[in-house]
Amino acid sequence: TGMAGRGWNACAAEPAGILLMNPSSALLPRPLCAVLSRLPQRPGSMLFAAGLNLALAKVLPADVLQALHGKRIGIRVTDAGLAFAFTWTGARFAAADGSACDVSIGATAHDFSLLALRQEDPDTLFFSRRLSMEGDTELGLLVKNALDAIDTPLPGCGALGRWLAQRQAQPGGPRIPVRSE
Repeated sequence: TGMAGRGWNACAAEPAGILLMNPSSALLPRPLCAVLSRLPQRPGSMLFAAGLNLALAKVLPADVLQALHGKRIGIRVTDAGLAFAFTWTGARFAAADGSACDVSIGATAHDFSLLALRQEDPDTLFFSRRLSMEGDTELGLLVKNALDAIDTPLPGCGALGRWLAQRQAQPGGPRIPVRSE
């Protein structure tokens, strides 16, 4: 079952520390959360790992991939009640059992989107308590630093950026100041 099936209802409360004029506007709608939180973790993790293979497997340095080998990394999308777990097998990213991840990183879908678009810095989100990390801190920092070092835009980020820009322009849309570079 999804995270709700394990007694964790991410949709019940809004994450603390989000600096918005209307905090709930950046969260996913509750009806969508109700559905997403019931999805089983394995299929989502398989899709997430496939996306990582397309977007990151060829751009991450060999030493980073070696350090990731066999480590279980969890991603928690807190407002959606979703969790993904993956590992590097030595040849590709693959879904992993999420019950005992070496490191787990959590944020709202919107904050993960801002990270992917490089419109927000992970350190800023972490220190404002919008990004959490549990488990092996050294592994979490390795992941963060490796992603920060990627210079090329990741596939799909252009469409994500357009969607976020449209959503921010809507009345009641999220009002998060974004970094300009």
